[in-house]
Amino acid sequence: MAKIWVEAYGCSASFADSEMISGLIVNGGHTLAQSTSDSDLNLIVTCSVKDATANKMVNRIKKLSSKPLIVAGCLPKAERITVEKFGPHASMLGPNSIGKTLDVIDFTLRGKKRIELVDSDTSKVGLPKVRLNPVVGIIEIASGCKSACTFCQTKLSKGDLRSYRVGDIVRQVKHDVDDGCKEIWLSSTDNGCYGFDIGIDLPGLITAVGEINQDFMIRVGMMNPMYMPRIRDGLLEAFENDRVFKFLHIPVQSGSNRVLKEMKRGHTSQVFKDTNEKFQKKFGKFTISTDIIVGFPSESEDDFERTVELIKETRPDVINLSRYSARPGTKASKMKQLDVSEIKRRSKIIFELAKKIAYERNKEWLGWKGEVLFDETSDGAIKGRNFAYKPVVIDEEKKLGEKIKVEIIKTTQYGLHGKTLS
Repeated sequence: MAKIWVEAYGCSASFADSEMISGLIVNGGHTLAQSTSDSDLNLIVTCSVKDATANKMVNRIKKLSSKPLIVAGCLPKAERITVEKFGPHASMLGPNSIGKTLDVIDFTLRGKKRIELVDSDTSKVGLPKVRLNPVVGIIEIASGCKSACTFCQTKLSKGDLRSYRVGDIVRQVKHDVDDGCKEIWLSSTDNGCYGFDIGIDLPGLITAVGEINQDFMIRVGMMNPMYMPRIRDGLLEAFENDRVFKFLHIPVQSGSNRVLKEMKRGHTSQVFKDTNEKFQKKFGKFTISTDIIVGFPSESEDDFERTVELIKETRPDVINLSRYSARPGTKASKMKQLDVSEIKRRSKIIFELAKKIAYERNKEWLGWKGEVLFDETSDGAIKGRNFAYKPVVIDEEKKLGEKIKVEIIKTTQYGLHGKTLS
């Protein structure tokens, strides 16, 4: 039996994978190391979505290779050659091969390299977990996606959509809530197309989970706008449930329909506008998070200005900004790339605009009073979320999972500051 160090990077699905891997490790009789210094084997769950992230993964692989190493997650599936170059003796475990975890560990501990990158039929619902956060249950509702975006490696890593059954997900939610979770994340590569392969959709799943009569909140994960016209009316209805955070993550990526077509996003900027408008109008205070890529190979100055205009018009609360970087194996990597200095210039403009809008949006919450669920430890302090998933901090000690009533007395671009109401 061995001490195994596990670390994870990337999206919530990647962290969910690491929780399941840790659960299988403990169930298999091994223990989780508290640091790399006291481990017998290191395991890293990787992300390869951006150049900067992939470079960080390479540095971690090199550093962790001083001991037997397993490289799991997206990088080995999308860029096996990269892993073999920097971790020649490392075993590999694909994002949909988690059922092989103990076999790969066994081989690696015996000094043998084992590669398990073929997708297995093991469902990710119902596997044992060791949670990173005791009050947050991350549940993967599907693997893979239906999109074919020209800039993205995810399809290469995770393959086609495979949705998990509603009944299995509901049972997992009940188990996690019984186990102390106060917040459930419904997560996948793209929640928007959930269930299309098994005759259901995301609103149906949210409704089923929302009917569980226990004290918890539901955070609905990222969904691509291309499926929004198909599910929007159902989502508007499903989000009426008080257990659902009034929060949507819809990555528009560009305000230019021409660029969106080149990206093969399958939606127009109008779809994002309409969705933003309908949810804001129905719920009043509602948090919209989006992603923007600047410097896509064919992005002209006019295309960029359309993105700026879209942001000014829709004013999303959160903008996850990325400078375009060519990822190996993608169609866009073969296109003529823009000058790096121009990408930096455009990035700075969006960054400053996003900062300004975030501050203005948060300022609208000044004086608000209501319940906050404290769900996260950040920089040594406990941070909470209100019903619209806005981050709230207070200058008092609170326990994870505690729900209290607060008044917002100060705001910044990063979130809300409150005081406890008796």
